[in-house]
Parts: sequence; structure tokens; C-alpha cells
Amino acid sequence: MNDLILHHYDGSPFSEKLRLIFGFKNMAWRSVKVPVILPKPDVLALTGGYRKTPIAQRGADVYCDTALIARLIDQEQATPTLYPAGAPLAPLIAQWADSTLFWTVIPYTMQPAGAAHVFRGLPPEAIKAFASDRAPFTAGMKRQTVADATARLGHDLAALDAQLADGRPWLMGDAASIADFSVAHCAWYVRRGGPVAAIFGQHRYFSAWLARVLALGHGRPQAMRDDQALAESAAATQHAHCDVSAGLGFAAGQAVIVTPTDYGQDPVEGTLVGLSTDEVVLRRSDPRAGTVHVHFPRAGYQIKGEST
Repeated sequence: MNDLILHHYDGSPFSEKLRLIFGFKNMAWRSVKVPVILPKPDVLALTGGYRKTPIAQRGADVYCDTALIARLIDQEQATPTLYPAGAPLAPLIAQWADSTLFWTVIPYTMQPAGAAHVFRGLPPEAIKAFASDRAPFTAGMKRQTVADATARLGHDLAALDAQLADGRPWLMGDAASIADFSVAHCAWYVRRGGPVAAIFGQHRYFSAWLARVLALGHGRPQAMRDDQALAESAAATQHAHCDVSAGLGFAAGQAVIVTPTDYGQDPVEGTLVGLSTDEVVLRRSDPRAGTVHVHFPRAGYQIKGEST
């Protein structure tokens, strides 16, 4: 069994991105289900404040953001790769999908007809609690209206459909890439909206591609309890190798704060133990999780010294 642990919940679109990657690689992985809303005491024990879903864990190393976690998975099992040599722009397409496309499908899907389908069966108080929990995530963001999102999504789907119209099986050509999984999790979320997914019917090449991606499944998950994951972190005696590169503005051992720059801007404080142009790593301690190294991608995150 792979020692990689994914902390996730069923309805999380970014979790679906990673679950599909596990399916693509036919990988075994360990599955910890986390609460949809706060409180999330076990998640915060591992991350120090970051509460977006999902996170990944290996021992006492905790990885935040699917852009970073996808590369971790690819290092764990290199074949088939998420980053084929013939698709150098795939990570940029993935970044677009995880940000611009994602924030188009959210308001589109959550229009009344879609929201009724997403939340079907839930009592009104649970829906209200979810809305209250998510409100701070997007405080200050200018969200698209349903009309704007509908127009934008139709435009984006037409472009993706045209990309696939030459018969290629994957967005970037003959090989699947990280771009496929970033676009797919957005489309998966629209499908959760039931009737609003009718927009895909106008784009037959895209629809066939989406069915192909979703058919990959989720690999071979094994259920694990959150207390077991915490105990594994506390018992770990070493961490993944990292160091602080010179010339990047910060020094090893410096007290810093790392904060997402887009949404869910919950800061994480710790001691800087790793920094490159790709990644930042903080060391922090928790009574239950022990000494943890929390990893973030460099892109999309701000680093500040605690005194600045």
C-alpha cells in the first residue's frame, strides 16, 4: 500500500482532480474523509491553519494545493506521467483551469437549478451552515454573475471542443496530462448541478473527452481514520529533504507567514526550512501531530517575515 494519505471529502472538486489522477495511474492510496465545514481540528493540527481541501500527507510532511500534490504523486509513480515532454504548456492550462475556469463553473453551477441538485436531501440548516463557512473564503472577491458565468463557460467549452475536434484523445494530444485533470474536475462539478450540465450537450467532442477522463476511476483507495493519520505524523522520525536556496529573499530558520493570494487566505506561521522557485516549506509543531513540515507551491502564495 502506498504511504500517501489524501485528506478529502466526496463533494470536493479539487479532491476529484487528485482522485482521477490516482485512477489514471492505477495507484493505491489511503483515504481520510474530512469535514466539509469547520471545525476541522485534525486538518488544522497538520497544516497550522490552512483549511482548503484536499491536503496530502506522507508521515510528518503535509502538502497543500493540488498543483503541488499532483507533482508529488507524479514523483511517487512516474509512469504514466502527468507532464509529458510533448506538452510543455499543460501546467499553464492546468493553472488556468484551477483558477479562471473554476471560478466560472462555481457561480454557473450554483444558480438555483444547479444548487438545488447539489444540495438535494440536505436540511436548510446544513445549507445555511455551508454558506456561512464558505463566505470568508471569497470575502473581497468580485464574483461573476450567473449571466456572466454562463456566457464565459459557453465560450470556454467551445474552445475546448475545438481543441478536441481533430480526434485527439486528450487535451494536449496523444498523452494525458495535468491539463486534463484540472479541466475535468471543473466539468465534474458542473455535472453535480444536474440540469445545468445540459450545457455540455452542445459540445460533443468535449463530452466524449469528459466521459473518457471520468472513466479512469479513482485508483485503489483504502479507508483510514483521521486519528491514525495524526498518530502517523507524530511518530515520524524524519522529513522529506528540503533546503533554502540562496537569493530568494529569505533565510533558513527565519520565522515566516505563508498565505494564499487568491481565496481562503488563512495564514500559516512557521520556521522556514525549504524554499525554491517551486516550493516553500515551513516547520511547525503541534501537540498531536508532532513536528510537521508543511509544503506549499511557490506560485499563488505570499511569504512574509513575521516582523514585516
